[in-house]
Amino acid sequence: MSSELTVNIDYRAWLAEIKLRIRTVQLKAALKVNTQLLSFYWELGEDIVAKQSTAQWGDKFLQSLSLDLMAEFPDMKGFSKRNLELIRQWHLFYKTLDQPFQIAKQPVSQLTLKDGANMRQQVVGQITSIPWGHNIAIVAKCKNVAEALFYVRSTQTQNWSRSVLVHQIESGLYHREGKSVNNFTTTLPKPQSDLALQTLKDPYIFDFLSMTKDYNERDLENGLINHITHFLLELGAGFAFMGKQIQVQVGERDFFIDLLFY
Repeated sequence: MSSELTVNIDYRAWLAEIKLRIRTVQLKAALKVNTQLLSFYWELGEDIVAKQSTAQWGDKFLQSLSLDLMAEFPDMKGFSKRNLELIRQWHLFYKTLDQPFQIAKQPVSQLTLKDGANMRQQVVGQITSIPWGHNIAIVAKCKNVAEALFYVRSTQTQNWSRSVLVHQIESGLYHREGKSVNNFTTTLPKPQSDLALQTLKDPYIFDFLSMTKDYNERDLENGLINHITHFLLELGAGFAFMGKQIQVQVGERDFFIDLLFY
């Protein structure tokens, strides 16, 4: 009986270790995809800003780009006009990275071109390591790059969810405790933290991979919607079917209605 109990305890301890390792590997994979996605957003924002300045393309350019990209990648919500605007705004916010700013240890006057390039690379690495929703909240609520980077770093070290991040910004944590950001060491979120869970469940990541959280769920949804659509069309007058996955913008967030009719 004692030996069986020992085996059972050892097994459960070993099983718990395996579960933790699996969660850690999952998180590392999700963070890598997130970084790739946001790195693409950064380059896209840079391209958009450049095209609008050199080619003198106006706001209609973003609308056309959104329609063209969504036609080619219909499952990617990141190409809505609103999200393209946020990508452009995000890049412009950190545009001062092209010039030295007060986050380095040495005086700005002593910064070399190489120092500035390294600093820019480090900062881009930081902001692309947290979820897109966190980045949107930071850019929307922070007044300068130094404040924004304080919350980026705090999100990483404290494993904040987006709601906690927003609360900390609105409560003025930076003004109470903020210091110049000069430590760019990237830390891995705890597998069971709110930040890790939000990263693993980020819909932008799944859309970027042309996947959903559950591929079978999307297939089931499409099958049901197709049948419901056919049924509604047969009802004739009195019903107006608008379509599926209709985008609705509420404030700074995008929502998608599965099936819209009246």
